[in-house]
Amino acid sequence: MCQVDEDAHKDAQLETKAVLSVSQKCMKCKEGSAVLIIRVGDAFCGDCFKEYFVHKFRAMLGKNRLIFPGEKVLLSVSGGPASSALLSQVQEGLRRETSKKLRFVPGIIYVDEGAACGQSLEERGEIKSQLETIFRASGFPFYIVHLEEVFNLPSSVLLSASSASDRRNESYKEAVDGFIQRASSGTQSETCQGSSSYKEVQTLLSELSTQEWSGEVGIVTNKSQPFTPEQTEAVRTLLASVKTLTAREELLKTLRQHLILHTARVRGYSKVMMGDSCSRLAVKLLTNISLGRGAFLAMDTGFSDPRYGDIAIVRPMREYSSKEIAFYNRMFKVPSVITSALDTKEPEKASIHRLTESFISKLQADFPSTVSTIYRTSEKLNTACPRPIADGELTEKCLLCLCALDTGAEEATAFRATLISENLSRNRTPDTIPALGVAKQQCCASGGEQKESCGDRVDGCHSVDRTSFTPELQTLLCYSCRLIIKDMTSVNSIPEYILSEAERRKRRAQMKEEIQDFLLNPENDAGEVTVS
Repeated sequence: MCQVDEDAHKDAQLETKAVLSVSQKCMKCKEGSAVLIIRVGDAFCGDCFKEYFVHKFRAMLGKNRLIFPGEKVLLSVSGGPASSALLSQVQEGLRRETSKKLRFVPGIIYVDEGAACGQSLEERGEIKSQLETIFRASGFPFYIVHLEEVFNLPSSVLLSASSASDRRNESYKEAVDGFIQRASSGTQSETCQGSSSYKEVQTLLSELSTQEWSGEVGIVTNKSQPFTPEQTEAVRTLLASVKTLTAREELLKTLRQHLILHTARVRGYSKVMMGDSCSRLAVKLLTNISLGRGAFLAMDTGFSDPRYGDIAIVRPMREYSSKEIAFYNRMFKVPSVITSALDTKEPEKASIHRLTESFISKLQADFPSTVSTIYRTSEKLNTACPRPIADGELTEKCLLCLCALDTGAEEATAFRATLISENLSRNRTPDTIPALGVAKQQCCASGGEQKESCGDRVDGCHSVDRTSFTPELQTLLCYSCRLIIKDMTSVNSIPEYILSEAERRKRRAQMKEEIQDFLLNPENDAGEVTVS
């Protein structure tokens, strides 16, 4: 019976291959000759494919209605095919002859990760010059940020801010109508300063950003670099302290996200567009499940990621497959710059990311609906609202990924059993498992010599030796981010803004524990007031 099914499947494949031909007509206009076949039976001519590609991008933005008119949106462009196609679609939507123009104000950010990939300064400079040419041709303001700048980030980047209340209470239709009326009457836009029209504002922003970038990076003025060789070596030391490629890629992704988030806040952007395609999100979904991020799949793969509060991450390219993007870039000559990554030339089983990507790619070759099936599954996932705690604040968030902590498990859970097993293997009793955010060591000033005491800085204890700080740091992380710290040989190389925020949370939790007996319970307090 199985042999019969296999023979029938082979015959069906032969029939399908015989029917598909580049000489057939376009499935949409029925007139032009097909130049490409996206899926089985989906043959398009060049004009219809471009219309189909552009319409899918507009439909994704129009269906979700998260980007309001006049809002500043930062495009995260790495130079790869997907992000380059994203930039091309935004350019297409802002042209004068476009019937339904995009109404937001775009900007571009590129994160230079050459220090993590072992590239020389000459190679990094060549890549930046190529990207600079593409960015200048777009006419959008752009910012080139280097990975070394994570050592200059403030600890406030790890704090989630509340979203703007005016956008929360304003409907999308009202915002569009108001924007059109202001544009037609020639009045000054609320979101732009020093300009009477939207087009003039875009021109001014483009010129301003180009001047700032030239002076900041110094390519035009003094040929200097915005980072020091010591910072480059610190990045390499940090990544070298991570034992596995899987944890190294996750740490690099986290640092990159922190840089983008900080730039968006400083430059006044409220949305960040990522170029994640359908194929990439399918790999990301299975990878995150393997890494223990199942609770955050809706935010990691959905259209909108609201975890940061004031900055929302949107993924308008999530409907496109990598095949569609490759065809579009080749047919319409979309420029892109391919750079090396951490997993370049690595074997298939070097990391969970590589293994998952290889697994899905091989399945997709034999079963063309593999990627779409995984992607449709991610569409059905929703993000659970965080449960408020007693004082009105939201639940504690992970120190690295800023997702709600998923480690507040009860006694009879697999996570608790894993913790007990780990502590028993270290000859520790289950009672010694540190509670969430509670310090188990004394301040460095209580004894011993240190280069910098607690009184020297406002943000707290900065002991030189943080080896014993690792267990306490893990209590501030979600399950997936804990695996990154576990794979590190030492936490001393972690950027200072992360350690400072960890110590601030540790002291806050310790202080709360000390005054817990003197705090009033809101429910009991309300009941006493009612009785009196």
